Amino acid sequence: ERGTSRVEASPAQDHGDDELQGGGLLLWREVGSGGFQTTQVPLREPTTEQIFDDIGLATPKVVSDAVYAARECYDQGDWSSQTPKQVSRRIYLLRKTAELIRKEKGALASTETRDCGKPLEESEWDVDDASGVFEHFASVLERRVMTRDVDLGDDSFAGSLRAEAVGVVALITPWNYPLLMACWKVAPALAAGCCVVLKPSEHASLTCLHLASILHRSGFPPGSFNLITGDGPSAGAALASHPHVHKTSFTGSTATGESVALAAARQCKPCSLELGGKSALIVFEDCDIDKAVEWAMFGCFWTNGQICSATSRVLVHSSIHDDLLEALQARTLEIRAGDPMSRGTRLGPLVSAAQRDRVVGMIRRAEEEGARLVCGGGRPKGVVMDGVGYFVEPTVFADVDDSSELWREEVFGPVLAVRPFDTEEEAVEAANATKYGLAAAVISSDAARCERVARRMRTGLVWVNCSQPCFPQLPWGGKVGRASGHGRDLGEAGLDAYLDLKSVVTYTSADKWDWYPQQHKSKL
Repeated sequence: ERGTSRVEASPAQDHGDDELQGGGLLLWREVGSGGFQTTQVPLREPTTEQIFDDIGLATPKVVSDAVYAARECYDQGDWSSQTPKQVSRRIYLLRKTAELIRKEKGALASTETRDCGKPLEESEWDVDDASGVFEHFASVLERRVMTRDVDLGDDSFAGSLRAEAVGVVALITPWNYPLLMACWKVAPALAAGCCVVLKPSEHASLTCLHLASILHRSGFPPGSFNLITGDGPSAGAALASHPHVHKTSFTGSTATGESVALAAARQCKPCSLELGGKSALIVFEDCDIDKAVEWAMFGCFWTNGQICSATSRVLVHSSIHDDLLEALQARTLEIRAGDPMSRGTRLGPLVSAAQRDRVVGMIRRAEEEGARLVCGGGRPKGVVMDGVGYFVEPTVFADVDDSSELWREEVFGPVLAVRPFDTEEEAVEAANATKYGLAAAVISSDAARCERVARRMRTGLVWVNCSQPCFPQLPWGGKVGRASGHGRDLGEAGLDAYLDLKSVVTYTSADKWDWYPQQHKSKL
């Protein structure tokens, strides 16, 4: 068989629907129960274009049910408390979740690949990382001191600083890393003691349904984790604007992120946004060209090019520009595109017909604007079935004008744009000349130069002599004030995002405060 479908991985297969509903896991299988999803949306496998499963669309009532389940759990206080006993319990549950994710790697990876089209080996990597994220936040929580004394410099007062769970959090996640992006947010939110409502993208929800099963079987209490499926305009908008949500964390497009931010602002509530990017990779003349080409490819073609941090603008020193471009062309033509379930495949289909058409449209417009097509631009040869699947060849353009759409706008597909530069100053200026601020990369054998360039990049992330590797120990997010959002996932900051600080001041002196002296002795 081509893979494990969601039905085989469904929570309802291991536990009855009533038990899941009681556990606060609001799943698509509750059709017709208490106003749950009554509209089913078919899911098409990107490789075959055939319907292989479906999900329900959450109604506004379902969204409220999920939020109220989370709010009830939060208001009860036990789950969200920061007592040593409760913190130890959360650490145990996080590690149990990591263990189950590892054990169910095969089913999760194959479902992910069928659902969104990324090569199976990349999906397996994502599952390993998802497990690692739960382990990471268990360790962060283990080290974290939730209450600490603060010296106020006055013997009459004692101060303490307490970290408390934010409350009910809405987590809205994208389709390019369905499981992993959900874990980036779910793990720290649960670690902090928040109560979660997760809405994954309607284009790829299946591994998040499997995650719901894992969390339930791990032992998370009723209402601490809730899942809804549905589209952005209805379910996502209702969740982001719900009055009982205390904070929203969103990963997705800049346009949708603006809507999420407005919904939060109208209620004076915080939100974290991880949005789009148009990241640059600067390649200096002292590099190893073969290594530089490998990282240029990985930086843009990984995950079929559907990466917010893709270093899709490649700036190459003019002295090696032609040589690097020739090597890049040769290596790109060797990329194995095809059935993502087949091991060794390095490029699968895009997630949907709409996404494929969008990418192809940008390729055609780039040609019309005068960019030189070096390779690609069409459908890969020799893929699974001729003419079937949402495939786009890995594509490289040269002579790209810096005012063009291709150079300035996010493609979210396997398309590289290459331009030469002459000086370090010119390269840095060109790299920073974008509205986005998520990531950048520099390749050079000169460590001092790499440090200079990294320091000058107006981004939240910089890779040196590589592109795209991500580790849970370091925070991830864009430069404040740019169109890539604000806030951080991962690192220690990932936990901080779901904690609220409370200052407690205690008057410890036996003396009266006596700011307003009594004129007459009290009879009390």
